[in-house]
Amino acid sequence: MQLVIAAMLLRHAAAFRPRASVRQRLTTQLRAATTSLRFDAKQTSADTTVYVGRKDRLLALNNDALPAVWQPLVESCSPGDAGKSARTAMPKGDGLETVVAAVLPEHCSRHNSPLRPRALTSLVGGACGSKDAAVVVLLEDGSTPAAAAAAVAKAFPIYTNKKASDEDEDEDRTVTVSFEPPVADAATLNACAVAADAVRLAQRIHDAPPNEMGPTQLVAEAEAVASRGDGISITKIVGEELREKGYGGVYGVGKGAKEPPALVVLTKTFDREGPAAALVGKTICFDTGGLSLKISGGMVGMKADLGGGAACLAGFEAACALGGGELSALHCVLCIAENAIGNDALRCDDIIKFFGGRTCEINNTDAEGRLVLADGVAHATAPNVLPGKRVDIVVDMATLTGAQMVATGKNHAAVFSNSEELERKAVVAGRRTGDLVHPLPFAPEFYRSEFASKVADSKNSVKDRMNAQSSCAANFIYENLWEGWDGEWLHVDLAGPATDNERGTGFGVALALGLFGVEGFK
Repeated sequence: MQLVIAAMLLRHAAAFRPRASVRQRLTTQLRAATTSLRFDAKQTSADTTVYVGRKDRLLALNNDALPAVWQPLVESCSPGDAGKSARTAMPKGDGLETVVAAVLPEHCSRHNSPLRPRALTSLVGGACGSKDAAVVVLLEDGSTPAAAAAAVAKAFPIYTNKKASDEDEDEDRTVTVSFEPPVADAATLNACAVAADAVRLAQRIHDAPPNEMGPTQLVAEAEAVASRGDGISITKIVGEELREKGYGGVYGVGKGAKEPPALVVLTKTFDREGPAAALVGKTICFDTGGLSLKISGGMVGMKADLGGGAACLAGFEAACALGGGELSALHCVLCIAENAIGNDALRCDDIIKFFGGRTCEINNTDAEGRLVLADGVAHATAPNVLPGKRVDIVVDMATLTGAQMVATGKNHAAVFSNSEELERKAVVAGRRTGDLVHPLPFAPEFYRSEFASKVADSKNSVKDRMNAQSSCAANFIYENLWEGWDGEWLHVDLAGPATDNERGTGFGVALALGLFGVEGFK
């Protein structure tokens, strides 16, 4: 019997709707997706069929469904560095079927993934048209179907708020993905569906505007993940309770906004021995820069400042659904706030105190991500705060610095770690999953002096902006790990790869799944 795992990915677009009090504050509502993804053991028939792979693999295909002009069609493509596609039509019943040859780049450097993820996403997105489509991915050695599924999913973001017209009523379509060589294992196909679902959830949270995805709705998204999962617990510290309990970073950044800031923690335990881990996400729903106001258009697009938190939440849900890999427990700590201007906004020269006990003199309110993460990583590493055993691994994800794009570019996130082994594991996971990362230098003794303060334990922004800004910002977070905690910590600055052409990419989801070795990403 044919094995079919269907991932009807519309459920995240409509699985959770805001409570009435939140909905009344929204000017528009989230629309359901018009594209669902399905992962199948066999190629299916569709209006458009896309074969995507390297040229020699495409030429070697032996498939009765291919048109007679297949070989010259493939040969006509010169993929270069970005890939190239060509299409033709062939009879199908009373009509025509479109067949597309999508040729991936031939060259793959040692710092790229054999999957060629960026080209794969771009080619599939441009080739599938607007009707039902079938995508056949010709897997490379070292590439996993689930990683390819995540790359395909990035081509089909969910969120839209365009006005629907009468012509749009029949827009809903299905894109069915299969692999060559064929993948018939139910667990692998399920991992493909779960990973794709998670990528699109992260994209939806990223793409929704701040008037729809404010702090209150972000808390609701976390609640929805807890309700969908089996055995996931959730705790919330919101508004003035943050101040009372000593979370001066999250509270300080968010207290000037209309909606209260929050620290939300989700937890799932697994029936095995193994390390416990925490994902900690910077979840700034909009960043004005605060009183250190962003100018000259720098504020546009700052809804994307929750990209790290979106990846953590979606990655957490997927990791739990796929059994947690090697972990005995997984936590997700979301540091949620809006960095707004108001009567109670954080000021330069203010001094705040973090959950871990350190104090900070504010010299730049636009360096707010590190402030909320200081509380987040302290919460994750403090004794007897998270349920269960103390965590062994902390991974924080954040759109932290524009300097990341100068250091590692728009296709590689930057990683900064106190553990050479975890750093190496992240690089390997990035190449296997397509969420590429590259290390920054880890040398705290070179960076601490950048934050020197006469009146507090540190300032929050560097003196010398030419001295490894991304490493300095990451080191600020490192200094706020709970004193005496001796685990492994990894910071992921994904400011560049989190967004592409004004859309969220879901970057970080597959990386987390690869780091933790969950089903389909081992």
